[in-house]
Amino acid sequence: MPRKKRVDEAHAGFEVEMTIPVNHTRRARSMEERLGPPEPPNTPKPGPRIPRITRLMALAIKLQEMIDRGEIQDYVDVARLGYITRARASQIMNLTLLAPDIQEEVLGWSSEVGRVFSVTEREVRTLVRHAFWERQREVWKQLGHQNSKPV
Repeated sequence: MPRKKRVDEAHAGFEVEMTIPVNHTRRARSMEERLGPPEPPNTPKPGPRIPRITRLMALAIKLQEMIDRGEIQDYVDVARLGYITRARASQIMNLTLLAPDIQEEVLGWSSEVGRVFSVTEREVRTLVRHAFWERQREVWKQLGHQNSKPV
């Protein structure tokens, strides 16, 4: 396996990187054959996959808190910070207009490890069209997502 070596050229003012091929000893090759290649140190283990809508809901709540504290002025700043359009920023921030129990249910999905849910972001965004929370809850039940039904 080649090793990389950096050489500083003080008088030239630039760095040179060289790749030097290294031949393993017979013992090192046999250990690698038996044990497999060495695992890179501090490799993070993948955790449970959090649904996209759950991540967006948490982001919307966090950004709304930042707006309330005055750290961000408005949705235009949200769009600039996230490198997204103003329309997309509004879509994400409108998730905070959902009924609190629906928000809790969407956020609670992250604790359901290894389960897939059939709700889409578009379906959740349709709930925001209804100004009254009671109507949002009715539509939520019609969609069949009461109590986080898994697929």
